[in-house]
Amino acid sequence: MLKRLTLAATLTALPFCTLATDFVEGKHFVQLTDKAPSKTPKLTEFFSFYCHNCFNMEVMYLPAIKQGLKDGISFDTKHVDFMNSEIGTEVMRSLAVIQASDNSAELVHAMFGAIQGADGGQGHHDHSAHGHNHEPAIQTSADIKAVFAKHGIDAAAYDKLAYSADTDAKLALWRQQQQEFQVQSVPSFIVNDKYKVNLQEIRTLEELSELINYLATEKDTPQQEDKGGSLGWAFIGLLALMAMGRRRLV
Repeated sequence: MLKRLTLAATLTALPFCTLATDFVEGKHFVQLTDKAPSKTPKLTEFFSFYCHNCFNMEVMYLPAIKQGLKDGISFDTKHVDFMNSEIGTEVMRSLAVIQASDNSAELVHAMFGAIQGADGGQGHHDHSAHGHNHEPAIQTSADIKAVFAKHGIDAAAYDKLAYSADTDAKLALWRQQQQEFQVQSVPSFIVNDKYKVNLQEIRTLEELSELINYLATEKDTPQQEDKGGSLGWAFIGLLALMAMGRRRLV
């Protein structure tokens, strides 16, 4: 009888078990602020066209990451200002122009390639190789415009977007949030303007997707009881025990 009771208790406890990965604050992610999260769930990538790992992320992993986002989670990219230089600002402006263009993916790859070389996004770009040219092809705003001209955006159209008030405001926001979100390395992923993913603790793309979706849609959502609540499960357990008792009496 004791074995039957133990089995019944185990079965009634099963609905409370979970197979989801347990994510630990301070290990898998950090909370950046006590403020409320963004009104709508979103994932923001901070990156740099000068960053080799960002190029790899863009080409090899980012499509799968975006595909793994739950419905309703938006995605955005922002360029960091680690260089704090004139050309660094011009490169940031180039991303703002890209985001206002129809062929954004093509232009992103073109800018990465112009700065790092075409093979940078396939893990083949070796900065230490003998004879490697360490000077990026992008040195001036004219160099950037030449890249865009090859993809159908002439200098006049580029200037109109790059030096607009909207772009100035966008760059100011990127710089502000770079500090606010404590972005010290790239690529960095920020979820709901509140949580930063610790990529060093992530082992698979599936785990990364689970973490992003959890932070975006579950972390700040009050957990609701299953239909029937704890009393409902207790009642089901009682019925199971009663049924076993009746079988023993027969």
